[in-house]
Amino acid sequence: MQAEARACEAALEVVPLALPRGKDTSCELCQGAARLQCAGCRVTFYCNAEHQQADWVGIHERICQLLVPIRTSTLVSLHQTGHNETELAKLELIEICRSVAQSKLSEGKHQEALPAAQFCMRCSKDVYGPSTVQMVPAYLLLAEANMGLSNLSQVAELLSLAEWAGLKSPEHSVHHQLHRSMGRLHTATGNLEAALFHFANDIYFASEEYGLDSTVTCGGYFLMADVFDKRGEMPTARSMYSQVAQTWHRRLTKLLEAHVQNPDMVLEPSFDEAQRMLKAILEFEQNCSRKDSAQIALVAQCLAMLWFLKGDSLKALGFGSTALQASQLIPNHDLTEPIQGLLQLVHLQEEQHPDSD
Repeated sequence: MQAEARACEAALEVVPLALPRGKDTSCELCQGAARLQCAGCRVTFYCNAEHQQADWVGIHERICQLLVPIRTSTLVSLHQTGHNETELAKLELIEICRSVAQSKLSEGKHQEALPAAQFCMRCSKDVYGPSTVQMVPAYLLLAEANMGLSNLSQVAELLSLAEWAGLKSPEHSVHHQLHRSMGRLHTATGNLEAALFHFANDIYFASEEYGLDSTVTCGGYFLMADVFDKRGEMPTARSMYSQVAQTWHRRLTKLLEAHVQNPDMVLEPSFDEAQRMLKAILEFEQNCSRKDSAQIALVAQCLAMLWFLKGDSLKALGFGSTALQASQLIPNHDLTEPIQGLLQLVHLQEEQHPDSD
């Protein structure tokens, strides 16, 4: 943190009073009047040190020098090359910002994701225009960042723009994302009936695009189950949570088998979301007055497999033990043996990498 602070201080300086005519010196984050300038690229401005530091941590450190040719018009022109290099450079920036924002959102760092999501939207507008279908991912990304910060009025405005832009899109994936975001907004505002409507549509479009057994589709079931939980309809919520758990159990079992064959396999980025969902389902089951031991065993085994694949033996052992205890409450339970096999793999991992935790 001290190194970051020093880097931020080194990148700040007061904007000169005599600025070139037509030069945009509005704050990168809030578009207010700016008085500070990034000393690295000298083409980015801020209203105060707090906004500069937030932008630096959020995205500017990654794109500082990439902004120079775009904002100083030093790229070769379309007439000279036959290719619009400025547009190509902006497309690269859009992808970098999208990736950074998505990564931070998956970690729950909504405040840090905001600058990257904001820049992604502004750059996308420059390239595609404000009402094109290509704008939908940028609007949804910024809406998700604001959702995590409880800026619900901003979320509603962004989703309205996304809905209008995606209206004519034939792609199921676009409509699935739109309905999921709308459902989450209605859940946050307490309009549970509308939330269920949007999550039902989310599941339909996701299943058309990815299949009913997809982990993407089961995200809609999880969100719908949460709504039924809020409405006190516990049997329905439990049934949907069970479907989510079974989908992830099949996926993680396949990944575990692949990992045994290839320990150097790369994990998929959706694991952070899987961890959040499975932990919530386990807590739901453990807090129920009538506990379902079979479901607890299944979900705890999922979490044990997940943490094993991520290399955290301690957490894998904890959830594995919970799974084994639950499965042993049911005579001849078909998960007992696989759970015992998983615990053996975890102990072997500990022996091979004793300092991995």
